[in-house]
Amino acid sequence: MFKKILIANRGEIAIRVARACRELGICPVGIYSSADENSKHLRYMEETYLVGDPPPQSSYLNIQAIIDLAKASNADAIHPGYGFLAENPKFARACEDSGIIFIGPGSKALALVGDKVASRNTVTKVGVPIIPGMQIAKKGYASFKNIAAEVGYPVIVKASMGGGGKGMRIVRTEKELQNSIEAGQREAKSAFGDETVYLEKYIERPRHIEFQVLRDKHGNTVHLFERECSIQRRHQKIVEETPSTALDVDLRQRMGEAAKRVIEASDYTNAGTVEFLLDETHNFYFLEVNARVQVEHPITEMVTGIDLVRQQIMIAAGVEIGFQQDAVEQRGHAIEARIYAEDPENGFLPSPGKILYLDEPNGPGVRIDSGIFQGWDVPPHYDPILSKLIAWAEDRESAINRMSDALSYYVILGIKTNLGYLRRIMLTPKFTAGDYHTHFIDDNEADLRMSDDSIHAAITAASLIAMTGRNGERILRQEDEILRSTTPWHEIGDWEVCRDIHE
Repeated sequence: MFKKILIANRGEIAIRVARACRELGICPVGIYSSADENSKHLRYMEETYLVGDPPPQSSYLNIQAIIDLAKASNADAIHPGYGFLAENPKFARACEDSGIIFIGPGSKALALVGDKVASRNTVTKVGVPIIPGMQIAKKGYASFKNIAAEVGYPVIVKASMGGGGKGMRIVRTEKELQNSIEAGQREAKSAFGDETVYLEKYIERPRHIEFQVLRDKHGNTVHLFERECSIQRRHQKIVEETPSTALDVDLRQRMGEAAKRVIEASDYTNAGTVEFLLDETHNFYFLEVNARVQVEHPITEMVTGIDLVRQQIMIAAGVEIGFQQDAVEQRGHAIEARIYAEDPENGFLPSPGKILYLDEPNGPGVRIDSGIFQGWDVPPHYDPILSKLIAWAEDRESAINRMSDALSYYVILGIKTNLGYLRRIMLTPKFTAGDYHTHFIDDNEADLRMSDDSIHAAITAASLIAMTGRNGERILRQEDEILRSTTPWHEIGDWEVCRDIHE
């Protein structure tokens, strides 16, 4: 087993990996940019090292600097977390060349599955259906134009070497195509260091279903069932759940076995996620492989009881998976909501700044993977994810209620967040019915927007308290359920409007 692992990431995922290391008796080593010198993840490390300046290219994307720090700290292995260099085959190769274990697939498998076009070509050989589109990543506009005309609009432009919605553009007419390609290339270059994009047919109103797979170095492969990831904003997942309401026993079994074939055909080891699109007639199509631990991995852990980060480390160390497919079971229902520093009422613009007050919910079936603390300055340089709230219960309805309740008691003051927006998702009829797809956000915009009536009610409530003091709370309780579900005033806990600054 490893003695020391360098964690090449930041925030909540760095903390998650550090905890797994500690449980295994491994020394976690942390890195940080100069913008993150007070970051919470550093508290969980035995050793910490400055990696560079705030821009990602100077710090968390700086391959040579990270390799040098791993050598200086005598780390046996590097865990990349998610994002940044997690799916970069050049980084995996640099680890291999330096004699450092990369906790993930080997560089050849990573290059194969990380290249969305090459992986499409591979899965067709094992009988897994793919979405019609470009089989070779072309750089010339003419080839994109020809493929788009062949498969028919709408089409979607995607980054060949990344995920998470970065570099992705939906194109509905030929007039939009060239600008979309160029914009996708710029975003892909910035996010993944590679501007290559490809094109495929865009399926209207699909469900996004992914299967978690583990494969060890001894050829053992198991899947840990699915995660439903159809609640997306601008192609970025914001709410995930498992099991999916769209799958029955037969479809789940067929998709799980297809996911295992994809991983085996790629000679992939470690943890990976095979993603599919499910159309309205329940035909599924291979989408891509995410060659890392996923942001949404906690919900799989909650329903299976299997620690995925621990499995990653054990597999990288050469240990066999200690269970077979028929031993893996789902129990209960789990939902994850991603908490972002962003302003839903202002186009979801990032909201960096100081967290003045923080109160995180807890209780049975509630888990928080968090990278923040009261008094911390959220930097503007990185993805604005702050934490992940996970709720588990014996059935879906109870899990939704538990998540909704936890969101209502989650308080972050000083910056804008999407907490209220996420709670409104939980209360939307289409979500509670389990009848939704990847256009859920657009289709339910009216239900998700905070209404003017709610804001007026909050102002009225503030006026009543100003006039009557704390006795005004008795008046408010008559409208309590309405106010709690629609305004930020109850979401921040107990409050009052003072008539005098000295009160």
